[in-house]
Amino acid sequence: MDTSSGYKDRALSSLNGNWGNGAIACLVTYLIMLAPSYGIVAVIPGDPIWGNLSNLWSIAMLPLAWGLAIFFLTIARGQKADIGQLFDGFKDYWHIFATMFLRQIFTFLWTLLFIVPGIIKYYSYSMTDYILKDEPEVGANEAIEKSMKMMEGHKMDLFLLHLSFIGWAILAICTLGLGFLLLIPYVCTAEAHFYEDLKAEKAERLA
Repeated sequence: MDTSSGYKDRALSSLNGNWGNGAIACLVTYLIMLAPSYGIVAVIPGDPIWGNLSNLWSIAMLPLAWGLAIFFLTIARGQKADIGQLFDGFKDYWHIFATMFLRQIFTFLWTLLFIVPGIIKYYSYSMTDYILKDEPEVGANEAIEKSMKMMEGHKMDLFLLHLSFIGWAILAICTLGLGFLLLIPYVCTAEAHFYEDLKAEKAERLA
């Protein structure tokens, strides 16, 4: 496995020439995920029923969030990423949705016990998106279990990688959030490289 700085350097290299597409992909995802919220705030501010409908919309769009992760996995692999990839999750909607939703439920239930167990499980389940891409035949629960096994002994490594972006996150906040259009591609591509190393490590163990 590489160091946090190593993954960040690899992400920067992969994003060379892809920053524009990455920012557009993030913007498109953000606008679609939160589109109902903006309409609700403007038309019926504070209405709890419409607010709940907005939350349901965000849940229904989980395959779009999956598509964003796969978009940056494609970039990390040195392949040409297309904005249309964002919607690949809708080609097998129920499978992708069920897996992403189940992961959120599991994480939420662990968080109810205490914050720390929830964070630990978040990192245990963090490779699920990529596993679904590379092994589309696996079921929802199996994909999550594969992620847990893959992340054994590596949860802290990924946590430290994410933590290393804290300074960039503060700068992004100072730009009224616009900086996240560049920070999210940076983080997601670094995480995709992290997955690639985990996958290679797993292959070596099985060889």
